[in-house]
Amino acid sequence: MGVLEGQKILNSQEWESVKSRGNAAIEQWITDQMNYKSAVVVLVGAETADRPWVRHEIAKAWNESRPLVGIRVNGLAPFNQNPDPAGRNPFSAVTLTNGKTIGDYVPLYTPAGTTSKEIYASISNNLGSWVASAYKRS
Repeated sequence: MGVLEGQKILNSQEWESVKSRGNAAIEQWITDQMNYKSAVVVLVGAETADRPWVRHEIAKAWNESRPLVGIRVNGLAPFNQNPDPAGRNPFSAVTLTNGKTIGDYVPLYTPAGTTSKEIYASISNNLGSWVASAYKRS
């Protein structure tokens, strides 16, 4: 969207290449991606909360006191397809030692709009301020 500087989008071929090298390679890739970032933004789709590596990224960011924020993207429909339903809050899938979940602290934004185009515009217009409001654990 051009709102966040310097963040390269990972395509499916690159992810498959990383994944094929095993868990240690995935963990290193996640570490490398988080280095020097001002916040961790979790793009939340229909199945995000069920993905173990997403939960790993959330826990890693939390444990390293990195600012965290979530943005629902389920309303963005691929060309000529219907949008996915909203998924569960992935931050609520990571339980803390105090019995709460990360979801009790981290904001999860739902973009405005009813069409894919309106939702995309909402994300594009608000992404900078949503990242700025990311939960900062001290």
